[in-house]
Amino acid sequence: MELRELKYFIAVVKNKSFTKAAEDLHVTQPTLSKVVKSLESEFDAALFYRYPRHIELTDVGEIVYAQALKMLSIVEELDTALEDVLQMKKGTIKIGMPPLIGILYLPKLLKGFQERYPHISIELVERGANIIKELVADGVLDIGFVMLPADENDFQVIPFASQDLMLIINKSHHLAGSKEISLRELANEKMLLFSQDFTLHDRIKQECEQAGFTPQIAYESSQWDIISQMVEYNLGVAMFPKSFAEKINQEKVKAIPIVKPQIPWELVLIAKKDRYMSHATRGLIGFITSSHSNLE
Repeated sequence: MELRELKYFIAVVKNKSFTKAAEDLHVTQPTLSKVVKSLESEFDAALFYRYPRHIELTDVGEIVYAQALKMLSIVEELDTALEDVLQMKKGTIKIGMPPLIGILYLPKLLKGFQERYPHISIELVERGANIIKELVADGVLDIGFVMLPADENDFQVIPFASQDLMLIINKSHHLAGSKEISLRELANEKMLLFSQDFTLHDRIKQECEQAGFTPQIAYESSQWDIISQMVEYNLGVAMFPKSFAEKINQEKVKAIPIVKPQIPWELVLIAKKDRYMSHATRGLIGFITSSHSNLE
């Protein structure tokens, strides 16, 4: 059994198709089928149920797939460790971030880091915090910015920033004259939330329920600018961290502090525990923790 064979097998599982996997691997389908047949002969068991229009893993296939992922992960970690030693911190860092992070902090952070480490490339994945946690846990991302909570049994959790959420409201709204808002006052308001991929979505719903009501969700979106524009058109109210409130259209929209309760937006950087961390990734984490206080 060779690593190449395991990589081919994993590609078939992920694509759920020999044809699509062969295209991704740039090999012929007969070659790919031959490799999988070789593995099945070695294990003396079928790895797939082959139907006319689809394939499914057998029980043996499920076990082989789970162990193959672990084996390839170990090899990739070895490659990364050797790359650090041989290439002196050259490499790629994959970072996950919710949209608001890119707006508020990322450009200045990346500029400073790449001036210091010009040979390190950075890949950005913009998703909701719930998805980012999954991708970091699976090893797809090296690190990620997320909103608390984050499981400290699974992740190394590094504090980054903390702000209170503000109510974002159209200036013509009947509550726009308020100097502060209690959450209970929003019981009958239409709310604009980030989609369910975002921790902020769950947090706002939980806070509303603890305040004694179920929020009336008018729209959900993964885009901060869409939500902001919906507020401009008075389609509902939204909640954003304080520093973002300074970037909204002040002519049409107003930001009001939320009290009773105050809702903290606690931003952290997470990395998977018990997984090798490259020198490049360590360098970025060190740079972020030493410089983020200047970005507030």
